[in-house]
Amino acid sequence: MVQKNKIDSKYFALLVGCASIVMMFTSFTSAYIVRQAGGNWLEFSLPQSFTYSTIILIISSVFLHFSYLSFKKSKEVTYKVFLVLSFFMALFFLFLQYYGWTQMKDMGVTLNGNPSGSFVYVISGVHAAHIIGGLGALIMALTHAFMLDFFVSEKRKNRFKMVVTYWHFVDLIWLYLFIFFNVQR
Repeated sequence: MVQKNKIDSKYFALLVGCASIVMMFTSFTSAYIVRQAGGNWLEFSLPQSFTYSTIILIISSVFLHFSYLSFKKSKEVTYKVFLVLSFFMALFFLFLQYYGWTQMKDMGVTLNGNPSGSFVYVISGVHAAHIIGGLGALIMALTHAFMLDFFVSEKRKNRFKMVVTYWHFVDLIWLYLFIFFNVQR
């Protein structure tokens, strides 16, 4: 009897969720392009804090990946250190996003002003909401790391793999958005 490779149903559900999020952000950016072509569009540069937040999010993703690799190799201390670092980088990302929004406001680009600013606030805000969801997953990973006895099992690897996959996904979504915002200016 030939055994087929099966994907874990929870992991498959995560991938389906990610696909729907891709469609949502694709719709947002398509609407941005259509509205931009309609005229009355305020041109402005994104504050530098968005560049810094992008770098921080990439670092967070790299740290989480190192944490996952360390977990699989049963390197408990390294796994925990990189997991904690990834979490704090994620918090720093959110702080920098908020700071970027305050800088936009100081530039005269408000949420209820010109549609160009409104789109940036809404799209980056929806992304930030997905980051907050990822922080919830990271908090669960931290809870497992520090509250449970350390051992590597398939169940724990799969659970952590889902956290890492989602985190890399929100990282890639932000990279797409950051590049999109800068190219569309």
